[in-house]
Amino acid sequence: MTEPLFVKVAISGWGLIGSSMARGIKKRGLAATVIGYDGSPDVRTRSRDLGFCDAIAETAEEAVTDASLVVLAVPVGAMREAAQSIASHLAEGAIVTDVGSVKTAVVRQVGEVLPDQALFVPGHPVAGTEYSGPEAGFAELFEGRWFVVTPCEQSTAEGVEAVSCLWRELGSTVEQMTPEHHDIVLAMTSHVPHLIAYNIVGTAAELETVTQSEVIKFSAGGFRDFTRIASSDPVMWRDVFLNNKEAVLEVLGRFSEDLAALQRLVRWDDGQALQDHFTRARAVRHRIVEAGQDTADADFGRSHGHDD
Repeated sequence: MTEPLFVKVAISGWGLIGSSMARGIKKRGLAATVIGYDGSPDVRTRSRDLGFCDAIAETAEEAVTDASLVVLAVPVGAMREAAQSIASHLAEGAIVTDVGSVKTAVVRQVGEVLPDQALFVPGHPVAGTEYSGPEAGFAELFEGRWFVVTPCEQSTAEGVEAVSCLWRELGSTVEQMTPEHHDIVLAMTSHVPHLIAYNIVGTAAELETVTQSEVIKFSAGGFRDFTRIASSDPVMWRDVFLNNKEAVLEVLGRFSEDLAALQRLVRWDDGQALQDHFTRARAVRHRIVEAGQDTADADFGRSHGHDD
């Protein structure tokens, strides 16, 4: 780009997403200045030592002063408090956006505390790893991923385009949805799979007939993948489930019905129906790979230390 999209970007929250945004914005020259803030003094110190932005503020108010874009990159359950702490310090014309995995609750919580004239453009980068903290961030996290923008009553067309442009420059494909539709889609594709992973890992660890050492020693590929998902930030996922309760429970209800149907097929030795179901599921995996959402490499592209 020939000139920055924003004069000053302030990012509140220095986890994986916030620190990756800062790195990506600096790498691509999308803002003249990137300043950050985190509620944890330890995280502020670590972020300052890592040096991936221009400055780390000691208060949220200091961070957002004169910022043209403010990014709330805190857990969903902390969105209201984070928005409230900056509400009276926003510059005129500043755009506030977020990166929360839940949108309906965030729109309500943030909208209730921001001043009426504030511009708020909710959004969600559908990207991440099982790691968290400022050390986990990297500039390429959002490349080839989706960013879902979910305009609300406090959004303007210009604000939506400005936020969308930022994410396109970070390498993402932008999709627009209503907050409500976003929450049901993500409940199916992200939230419920994480809940299932936490449940399966917990069940395996608590089986009376299997010791924990055996669970670890004989963990097969499928179980290892569940443990990887279940190693994600517990605070973040606690907040996701509590704030997307209705959509998660709706999808869980359908999942429970379908699981019961599969249970009956196994009990009745209905091999053909099982094979048909597995074939349809396998086709979904192929479409995900064809869409560029994952790799077709053997063992899901894991490195095994070979040079070839």
